[in-house]
Amino acid sequence: MVKIRLRRMGAKKAPFYRIVVADSRYPRDGRFIEEIGTYDPTADPAQLKVDAERAQAWIKTGAQPTETVKALLKKAGAI
Repeated sequence: MVKIRLRRMGAKKAPFYRIVVADSRYPRDGRFIEEIGTYDPTADPAQLKVDAERAQAWIKTGAQPTETVKALLKKAGAI
């Protein structure tokens, strides 16, 4: 199954995430199909950039967002 999920980047104790579309069998930080956004929780306020058009296209084709990504997409107004 294809999932829309967070991929952790950044240094230890300084997380930075990329929102990616990946096969659910791949590891969290492993291979992915497409990057559709970024999320920086350490910034004040937290920075969120999402390509809403691509996110909606992937959801229409059957990709399932994780709970965290679903909340972030709602916050960004993508779904």
